[in-house]
Amino acid sequence: MNEQTARDLAERAVEEAGGTRMVHGNPRHPFAAGQTLDVEIDGQRVEIRHGEISSPAIVTVDNWIFQILEDQIELLIRPKSDESGVEPA
Repeated sequence: MNEQTARDLAERAVEEAGGTRMVHGNPRHPFAAGQTLDVEIDGQRVEIRHGEISSPAIVTVDNWIFQILEDQIELLIRPKSDESGVEPA
């Protein structure tokens, strides 16, 4: 999976969860139940994790991790490349 496909799926999942402002602006208590929301978009599992005081809200798609900001999502971590040094497709 490439970055653009992961970003598209992440954005769709966040919109389904209420949008960036809703997810970013409603942090969870550190020990609250329901810290994550799993959504399936086009057969792909997408995990949305609400932020806490000390950690950002994130959305994960196939090892691509995006930070959920107030009005957008931003790439935080890309999957590690294999031993050949080629980025995942």
